[in-house]
Amino acid sequence: MIRYGPAGIPLSCKGRTLKDGIEDVHNLALTALEIQMVRPMVINRAPDEDEEVGLCLGELEAEGLVIGLVNEDGEPVYDPLTPVNEEDTLLILANGPAGSYRDLEPLGRMAKRHDVALSLHTPYYMDLGTFVYDESDEGALSMQYLEALQHAGLILNALDGDVVVTNLGLYDLKKRSREETDNNILQNLEYLLNWWSDMNLKPRIGIEITGHQDVFGSLDQVLDVCDEFGDMVQPVVNFPHYQARTKGSLQTASDYVDLLQKVQPYSKNIYASFSNVEYDPEGNEKWLTPLKKGDLKFERLADALVDIKPEITLISSSPLLEHDAVYMRTLTERVLSKKAAKAIKERKKNESATDE
Repeated sequence: MIRYGPAGIPLSCKGRTLKDGIEDVHNLALTALEIQMVRPMVINRAPDEDEEVGLCLGELEAEGLVIGLVNEDGEPVYDPLTPVNEEDTLLILANGPAGSYRDLEPLGRMAKRHDVALSLHTPYYMDLGTFVYDESDEGALSMQYLEALQHAGLILNALDGDVVVTNLGLYDLKKRSREETDNNILQNLEYLLNWWSDMNLKPRIGIEITGHQDVFGSLDQVLDVCDEFGDMVQPVVNFPHYQARTKGSLQTASDYVDLLQKVQPYSKNIYASFSNVEYDPEGNEKWLTPLKKGDLKFERLADALVDIKPEITLISSSPLLEHDAVYMRTLTERVLSKKAAKAIKERKKNESATDE
């Protein structure tokens, strides 16, 4: 099965809530929605003694989504059944995808009823290149990015979604070597996955192919991470990033088949995003463009999909979002119809030859 959907609430959607987005995606006959956590802002405040103390975390209504608390011992707690004490500090996502934690599960059930698979993309700028136990300011910053991943996992788990999509960091040779950055990223990811397991989170972490040479995320690096950590992670095939990073290598249907077959063993359902792209001669993405503007030809990918029939979720990251998500589905259907018509014609031709 191929699922199609936009990276974010459809541009044509009159409402801007997740509920509105799910309904709109369903009405467009699309079957996936990637929630965008592009600029998460965590606010720390004391609980209201009259209205919040004594309630469980998951019951709180606030100006934003209460994702957890820090208890009097300075330890973060994320269990929604945890009672709130007056000494605690609440952790509130100012621009989360729902008004309260208890809204998430019903939204997840609603998405299932509408056959809309939910995923979530963390902030596009992530840097886990400094080990979080490093006592420097950079270590503290990496911890903030790690916490953004933790919050994303908690939210998507409550929504019963599938994949938390992220990139992992960039190289700054003025601060450390590429090898040191790679080691720090792997240590931070191990730290995160241990926490992920302790919290019994079901979504997988999707490691995205990136579109710049100085950012961790070549295809080989992504697959190496998947080999290192197993089933808790999976590759995310960002086609425009890959096209930019490899300086235009995706030209034929066979090129797409080769790429898909490399990632297929790592996931029963391939997760991918598509748009067109402009990039410089050094292999760095400049900006994303609509499907019809650039050297990526979705028809070639459609040929590959029809040939190898993978289970895949295709997210439109095009500036036209849902328009190009629908267009991708339409192009795939055209390719499928042409191939089916050709097969029928060949069969009738063979039958006629046999009769003679």
